[in-house]
Amino acid sequence: MSNQRHQFLGLAAGAIAVPATSGLVFAQGDPSRGREAPIPAQASVPERRPAKSELTGLSALLVPEECVVLLIDHQPFQFANLHSHEPTMIVNNVIGLAKFAKAFNVPVILTTVLEARGGKIIKGLQDVFPDQKPIDRTYINAWQDQRIVDLVKGTGRKKLVMAALWTEMCLAMPTIHALGEGYDVYIVTDASGGVSAEAHDMAVRRMVQAGAVPITWLGLSGEWQRDWAREATLADTVKILAEHAGGSGVALAWETQLLGASKP
Repeated sequence: MSNQRHQFLGLAAGAIAVPATSGLVFAQGDPSRGREAPIPAQASVPERRPAKSELTGLSALLVPEECVVLLIDHQPFQFANLHSHEPTMIVNNVIGLAKFAKAFNVPVILTTVLEARGGKIIKGLQDVFPDQKPIDRTYINAWQDQRIVDLVKGTGRKKLVMAALWTEMCLAMPTIHALGEGYDVYIVTDASGGVSAEAHDMAVRRMVQAGAVPITWLGLSGEWQRDWAREATLADTVKILAEHAGGSGVALAWETQLLGASKP
């Protein structure tokens, strides 16, 4: 082979393109030496897992002893323009939520806005706490009413569980406000509702972006009960589920029937 052709081949070897997925790389060719021997590519570094978040792990699950519940404006005026959910579903869910809070000794604060015009809170909810007078306010943002803030602070609890009508106003405003003051806020999305599906959805997205955690009333009840061997609250849990948990309640009633039938 002529020296000229030998140099040409050496240059060509240095110009070979290697696909990004190849496990080998080639050094730049030297015309005087021809093609270099392949050398191993640098080993890829495993992707680092993110640090443990406060929203993960066993401690991230809610326990009743750390929670306080704030139920906002479940009144006739708000129900009249509720279109994100079937109103009877919200009625069922917020009453179920209230009953669970009472069964687990979680403090509950009830509040209305302009009760004289908007109406009293729904009877089923008031019946759970017959001796509690809801705080009637003028602020759309309940967290601007110092009476409510003081009651929450008085519990000494930092995990604030909220549900409200409407989601885009009476839930979003106090949620974003309380988050800014260091509270962990959990929004019960199926015990809240807006004037449209979009209004509810956009409000939930905004609150999540701000740091709130969405949850359903049934999901919350499971975290509070946590263990079917927790006998202190088991009877109340089963009773409330039977009354408000739809198909799950029916299934529990059926299981109870079967267990009863199996007794001698």
